[in-house]
Amino acid sequence: MNSTLPRRPRWRSLALLAMCLAPLLWPLEHLAERYYRSELAGQNRQTLDLYVANLLGTLHRYEMLPQILGDLPALRAALSAPDDGVTQGNANQLLKNISVQTGAEVMYLMDPSGKTLAASNWDKHDSFVGRNFSFRPYFIEAMAGRLGRFFGLGTTSGKRGYFFAAAVREREKVIGVLVVKVDLDHTESLWGKTPEQLLVTDHNGVVILTSRQEWRFRATRPLNDDERKAISAVQPYPTRDPKPLNLDANAWLPQTQSIEETGWSVSILAPRTLIDRPVRTVVAIGGAALLVLMLLLGLMMQRRRHYLDRIAFEAKARHELEGRVAERTSDLEGLNRRLKQEVLEREQAQQELVRAQDDLVQAGKLSALGTMSASISHELNQPLAAIRSYAENAEILLDHQRTEDARGNLKLISELTGRMASIIAHLRAFARRDRHAPESVALQPALDDALALLAKRRRSMEVELIRDLPAATLWVEAGETRLRQVLGNLLANALDALTEKGPPRKLWLSAQATETGVNLYIRDNGPGFCMEALGRAGEPFYTTKTRTQGLGLGLAICDTLMRAFGGELSFANHKEGGALITLKLRAGAPGVSLQPSEDRSV
Repeated sequence: MNSTLPRRPRWRSLALLAMCLAPLLWPLEHLAERYYRSELAGQNRQTLDLYVANLLGTLHRYEMLPQILGDLPALRAALSAPDDGVTQGNANQLLKNISVQTGAEVMYLMDPSGKTLAASNWDKHDSFVGRNFSFRPYFIEAMAGRLGRFFGLGTTSGKRGYFFAAAVREREKVIGVLVVKVDLDHTESLWGKTPEQLLVTDHNGVVILTSRQEWRFRATRPLNDDERKAISAVQPYPTRDPKPLNLDANAWLPQTQSIEETGWSVSILAPRTLIDRPVRTVVAIGGAALLVLMLLLGLMMQRRRHYLDRIAFEAKARHELEGRVAERTSDLEGLNRRLKQEVLEREQAQQELVRAQDDLVQAGKLSALGTMSASISHELNQPLAAIRSYAENAEILLDHQRTEDARGNLKLISELTGRMASIIAHLRAFARRDRHAPESVALQPALDDALALLAKRRRSMEVELIRDLPAATLWVEAGETRLRQVLGNLLANALDALTEKGPPRKLWLSAQATETGVNLYIRDNGPGFCMEALGRAGEPFYTTKTRTQGLGLGLAICDTLMRAFGGELSFANHKEGGALITLKLRAGAPGVSLQPSEDRSV
């Protein structure tokens, strides 16, 4: 029986089919590029939000300092007697101490002409004392009665920084300007060594913060004549004509977020290679898949030819054909195994990248939690004490089979946990500098909540509470959580004062509606305020307690919050003895519902 060799597969047909299918790689490349670009944009957006939040958090820590510290007597004395060496020395030492406590780089005090009278770096070789900075925009803004803001290079120190300035007033007259300089160099170090690059530009389009030193103080756009004149006038950079920053637009993928309050733009520049490499990998995998498809089609065509010629071949030819098919199938399986291994390795690499990015986000969260921990522990101390007291009472009630009373205590504990959640939400909003408009708040429930947090301590001290509050609900303009914070601090201070006095101890609470709002009076029969405390009670860092009992910030914070409500906080001694604190609040519109009291046993 004559046998003929099997005809070779029609590779020309396969090549033609491959040419027809090859254009499918172009839309595959386009889809892969769009996918990886979207993934990279999402990751960079999260990183950008974290960096902007950290930068704003750094600035907001010092924004209120010039306005609060401007009322310090030592600084006012230096402005009143600029030639007195003693007052100047006291002002220098005070500014140095506060600068060390707050972490500010420099604090200095200027007279209305712009001359520096006192500074925290008075004992350094680059001291600001005696220098005139009247040409700086922050001085001009502060003299006009506004909060001065300015980023620039120090003309004396040569270091970058962000300046906050506020006017020091004597009634309506501006008698000086207090300036706080914040060091922003550490914000660049937070970026780390990553392929993405950081870029922060000011309103002139000049780079002021960047993760690449050679880009610093370069212009990202052409400057006009007016902008060059303004730069020469205020000297914010080491050069008066910043060189252009020529970046290849095809080499970077930018993502920008604006900061309205500073006029800055924060950008992340991601190298295009971050998406080019995975796109090429996808295209390579697609080409390999196309090759596998061609091989499969070739095998199918060859098997079909073998099937048609099988009758014409002898058993030997049939066995040879089966061996050839088995050999090629083994090759195909090996190729598939290699492809699967490569895909698995790439998936593992992608998972490692995601884990590294998660670690970076978690590190930013832990940094923010570290910044908030002190405030959270201070605000939650009283609710936790109240919860502990209710829990102990509930245990005693359960021992005496008073189930309903124990259930009431547990309900109060539940309400206090909700209160703690509200406090945490307020602290998070305060860290973001949320500017809530005042709202109508019921005064009596807020006062009940504050008393509830201090109920156990008041009873243990045997303090008699005398309330003289109207039966009708008094509505005031305030913030729900912040008003409770003010009331809790003031009542806690009253109990602190009563610890210095023996029984009987009394605490009076009364309220009175006026034409303009509502006055709340808190009085105790303690030792009252001394003359120095009456004049300095609202100053930050002033306290009659020891260092372990407080930093002297409680009344200063209460005074700042009352001003934010449009109200007023005043201190006096009652004619019959003891301290008298008056809270003057604006009247609010009546609400539809009242906040339930958190302590019904007060």
